[in-house]
Amino acid sequence: MATVTLKGNPMNLSGDLPALGSQAPDFRLVGKDLADVSLKDFSGKKKLLNIVPSLDTPVCAISTKKFNEHAAEHNDTVILIISADLPFASSRFCTAEGLDNVVTLAMMRSRNFAKDYGVLIDDGPLAGITARAVVVLDADNKVAYTQLVPEIGQEPDYESALAAL
Repeated sequence: MATVTLKGNPMNLSGDLPALGSQAPDFRLVGKDLADVSLKDFSGKKKLLNIVPSLDTPVCAISTKKFNEHAAEHNDTVILIISADLPFASSRFCTAEGLDNVVTLAMMRSRNFAKDYGVLIDDGPLAGITARAVVVLDADNKVAYTQLVPEIGQEPDYESALAAL
């Protein structure tokens, strides 16, 4: 079981990120139109899962904007922003920031995604939402790269994640 910190205070996670080379766990998340979304909806594309606690925080907003820039130049890739935010809040954020190259997905119906990907925070002030992580999947949904950001307030390693695509 992995741990991360929030301002230096440790928090336990539900498990560990998927292993490199493994088949990514399928998921059922909620899109901005309130429809269920799964991995098959992005079939044939490389996927970068930017897993964030909430777009209503500065670091989550920054990472979403940076990955949005990359997505504009790569049609074979989809950037999925996964958070505990409701689809309405995520859509409002993307509209306000002019972000139209990312797909926001919500865990509003279930925390299974966070458990299956090992990023559900089990204790501490953020219990019930996700730690910050990046998972890159190839077009066949094999895990090509993972990063669990050790401190919630830190940005992910953009260069390594984008290089894995």
